[in-house]
Amino acid sequence: MHPTLATALERIAAREGCEPMELPPLYETIDPEAATTLLESNGAVTLCFEYLGYHVVADADSRGRTSVVIAAPG
Repeated sequence: MHPTLATALERIAAREGCEPMELPPLYETIDPEAATTLLESNGAVTLCFEYLGYHVVADADSRGRTSVVIAAPG
């Protein structure tokens, strides 16, 4: 799993008061392998998805730098 996706899960788990492994599998929402391929591509990309009611935005630039923003549900 791409480190940016792992960061997203860690942040959501912290908000939910649990460990990342206690969350539902990410593959039930997105294809983690396809997301990793996208985030590791040579261009600037943005990946957006909903997970457990949270809006997740993961960005990667052409230099390989990534960031993740989690918006709370509601």
